[in-house]
Amino acid sequence: MMDIFEKKLIKRSIDIACLDAKSPEISGSSARQTVVIKQGIETDTAKKMVKAIKSGKLKVQASIQEQQVRVNGKKRDDLQQVIALIKNTNVGLPLQFINFRD
Repeated sequence: MMDIFEKKLIKRSIDIACLDAKSPEISGSSARQTVVIKQGIETDTAKKMVKAIKSGKLKVQASIQEQQVRVNGKKRDDLQQVIALIKNTNVGLPLQFINFRD
């Protein structure tokens, strides 16, 4: 059943890396498994991301806002470098980059 569930999520373009599957509970002829979908970035992970951005010595400002990390910069190239830096660091979460400056 988990395989079918993952295929349905992939069809809806949801990354399966954000799933947190618990162990199945088997009772008699039925089984139940709890799957939690992670949404947003936890504060510890966000702090690690901000620290990595600041150690990159780029001319950008990174801040934590609710469950996301916001990066402000004047140049488009600086923001692209931040995206490449974050992709190279192993965060353990699927990341989305929105509101990219045009």
